[in-house]
Amino acid sequence: MTQAKRRPRRPGATIEDVARAAGVSRQTVSNVLNAPHRVRPDTLARVTQAIERLGYQPDQSARSLRTGSRRIIGYLAPVDDPFDPNPLMGGFLEALVDAAGAEGHRVLLVRPPHGAADPRPAIDELIAARQVDGFVLADVLHGDARVAHIAEAGVPFAAFGRTAPGTPQQWVDVDSVGAMASVVDHLAGRGHRRIGYLGSTSELPWMTDRLEGFSAGLRRHGLDDSPVLELTTADGDTARTVTAVRGLLRGPDRPTAFATGNDMLALTAYEAIRAEGLTVGRDVAVVGFHDIPLCRLLNPRLTSVRLPLRGIAAELVRRLLAQVRGEPVPGKGLLLPAELIARDSTPAREA
Repeated sequence: MTQAKRRPRRPGATIEDVARAAGVSRQTVSNVLNAPHRVRPDTLARVTQAIERLGYQPDQSARSLRTGSRRIIGYLAPVDDPFDPNPLMGGFLEALVDAAGAEGHRVLLVRPPHGAADPRPAIDELIAARQVDGFVLADVLHGDARVAHIAEAGVPFAAFGRTAPGTPQQWVDVDSVGAMASVVDHLAGRGHRRIGYLGSTSELPWMTDRLEGFSAGLRRHGLDDSPVLELTTADGDTARTVTAVRGLLRGPDRPTAFATGNDMLALTAYEAIRAEGLTVGRDVAVVGFHDIPLCRLLNPRLTSVRLPLRGIAAELVRRLLAQVRGEPVPGKGLLLPAELIARDSTPAREA
């Protein structure tokens, strides 16, 4: 059965036109648009058909004035390089727009002026203008100034990343500890007993969690006394990382596998392994984290941890809008599991 196409909005079509066409009152049409649960199913169907037939679209600005809701979510977009964009956060934004749209909301991207480090003036501007119903934050750090500022203003928000004690706990995060432990499970299950770790010396909470999960996985498999590499490297210093990894690959207790804190570090491992005349996958296995699209294009294709971006976005929108509507909200945050996507970079080792 084919679905009827929505007709273009007829100039001058009003809520009164819909009411007359459906044989109901103006208030009933308003209920269909704003509180359909109050309307009998047969009446709801009749009014909906009239709206479709007339191509009627409610005046959003008038609705905002009546209800106080803008149906817009402010998203404090992380700073990025347009010539080298972060594919993970680009994927999260796509998921957030879809999740908001499913609830009848739009997403407004917010960022401080170029060169400005303090995001609070940009937040205050939107709050003062009443342009958004609330905010979604990402890349939340310990003691994040944005969280404290928005919480003090009493504006609804939800955070991708755990917020500090004493602040609202409307956060959703990835279980990075459990995800990295599952990476060790995967590698140990393929016969690896000497597993290296490539992480970052930055104090990013998710990187700290990934190292913690790596160590927990080693203990679970009795590998904590084995010659295991736990190498942390400075962000962006690829040459130094490659040199360090090459040195370890020349040692007597050469790692047979590397777990990495993100997919770009996995690429660094690829480079170091090949520079030593070894083959990725056959001689040294590699696992990434984030599962960016590049993972599927590498040779060999990279095993990586995929984040549940759609689930995160949907839960953030749900928690935010519950606050906006005055509905009950959970009193604590939510950890969501990630998924290990096994590919060619981690074949089983030969006995």
